[in-house]
Amino acid sequence: MPRIAVIPGDGIGPEVIAEGLRVLKAVDAQHRLELDFIPYDLGADRFLRTGESLPNDVFAELQQVDAIYLGAIGDPRVTDPKYAAGLLLRLRFELDLFVNLRPSRLLAPALTPLRDAGEIDLVVVRENTEGAYAGIGGQFKRDTPEEVAINEDINTRKGVDRILRYAFELAVARRSARRAGRVTMVDKSNALYYAHDLWQRAFVAARGQYADMEAEHLYVDVAAMQLVKNPARFDVIVTSNMFGDILSDLASQLVGGLGIAPSANLNPQTRRGLFEPVHGSAPKHAGKGVANPLGAILSGALLLRHLGAEEAAGQVEYAAAAAIREGHTTRDLGGDLTTAAAGDAVLRRLGTLEPSERS
Repeated sequence: MPRIAVIPGDGIGPEVIAEGLRVLKAVDAQHRLELDFIPYDLGADRFLRTGESLPNDVFAELQQVDAIYLGAIGDPRVTDPKYAAGLLLRLRFELDLFVNLRPSRLLAPALTPLRDAGEIDLVVVRENTEGAYAGIGGQFKRDTPEEVAINEDINTRKGVDRILRYAFELAVARRSARRAGRVTMVDKSNALYYAHDLWQRAFVAARGQYADMEAEHLYVDVAAMQLVKNPARFDVIVTSNMFGDILSDLASQLVGGLGIAPSANLNPQTRRGLFEPVHGSAPKHAGKGVANPLGAILSGALLLRHLGAEEAAGQVEYAAAAAIREGHTTRDLGGDLTTAAAGDAVLRRLGTLEPSERS
């Protein structure tokens, strides 16, 4: 029985996770997956109450589950940066979830701001545990005219090798599924001479191991330009932590925005995974019933795929896409539905709503 830790989080997190859980439980019943959902009281309320982001005993439990389903982290009442670092970053770093997977697929032509975009179906593979997010640095003479602030960009051969290997293996799998199967490695080695020279050398070595795969290198500024100019060019983009953060948000906007953007944080070796929508906690929208639940629902589909429930994952993705194409969405996508009604729209296409429940 797969065990799923559920952390609704802050802001709109509890609202969108509630709809995601409705969908997951519906396909669980249809496919007899026997998923065991375990709620955890983690978030800003707990931090304000206890001063703890993630107690060690709870973290020990989270190391034993099959997946973590997370809403969002961030609350204006909490200004201490140790809160988010102690919860979200601790989960990513200490569970060694070194792959951040951000698929961007155009589900309906009207969603893209681009003219004549055609098909957009790409995945950003972001290195998730190193780079500028490692938190190494400091400040000298703070709040003086002579202040110096330094943040280090950390890149290891182990970390770069394994994210490149994952990207190439993903491209192989996508080619088998009749997609392009092309890898684009993105860096800024013409400016970050030392850190991204490592990426260059590791990429050459990885490309040599996958000689039959199409692979290219682009500087990050060129990649951003090409994403807007010709997104169909891309299939699998692999890059560093910071550039992956930026390019994945850009790619999400090209297919409809962060409201429908799912993500997975993975360690393919340990089979651990954390799944979350990427829109953030959006506290100004919390409690109003206007948040788009599709990012959480599609993150649930990634969770199902992680557990090997490929048919169920595809069913969820199809139902979400159908709701979007038919205009049964929240306001950010041009519809007029509430969060719960948007969840109903997906459930209706899964065939799981009783007539008396349908809005």
